[in-house]
Amino acid sequence: MAEPDLDTGKLDDAALAILSLTLHDGNRVWKGIDWSITDRLHAKGLIHDPIGKAKSLALTEVGLARAEAALAELFVKRSNDPKRSEP
Repeated sequence: MAEPDLDTGKLDDAALAILSLTLHDGNRVWKGIDWSITDRLHAKGLIHDPIGKAKSLALTEVGLARAEAALAELFVKRSNDPKRSEP
């Protein structure tokens, strides 16, 4: 399967929005994702238990399929999209 042509502007905005959920000390954010998000993803069966010392998360089969679908739906550039942003 070919790599999708991603709208990096939308990806960057989404990453900033998620990082802002961990805002503290004025303008500081944590590098990781907010724990309440991982707790909800785990409760929905989209990731395996996030509790532990590992710095990575494991997606379930359902979570992997949903992640791929969301990436395509939200961030793949459409050739007929008038709002298509360039990197």
